Amino acid sequence: MDDSKLYALAQEAALSAYAPYSKFRVGAALVCSDGTVFKGVNVENRSFGLTVCAERNAVAAALAAGRKDFAAIAVATPDAAYPVSPCGACRQVLSEFGGSDFRVIFGNAPDSLVRTDAERLFPHDALHELKEPGAAD
Repeated sequence: MDDSKLYALAQEAALSAYAPYSKFRVGAALVCSDGTVFKGVNVENRSFGLTVCAERNAVAAALAAGRKDFAAIAVATPDAAYPVSPCGACRQVLSEFGGSDFRVIFGNAPDSLVRTDAERLFPHDALHELKEPGAAD
């Protein structure tokens, strides 16, 4: 799927975000290898530690549908003055499920998109060694 189209879906998702405290809406659109898209939004809570990010909600929706074949994710932060990248927790989750060529697109507007991949976003991910027998030898 084209990056611009995927980002437009993330922007659309951001409109449904639940962000009454920060007023910082985030939408995510996660595309699988066959073109199926799963959306996620940030969901805040009065106890900020219980807030869940849009990226992780999109991944959870895909996993709940039995999918793990992720190709790319777009993250829209329309209330920001500049492109805001996924937080550390989301980077870890994206690294868990996305391969080294997993595309990550983020921005606050269609003309401000940053395009990268999971490996650049979360370099030196030693935790993958736990999944690969012999990799830590």
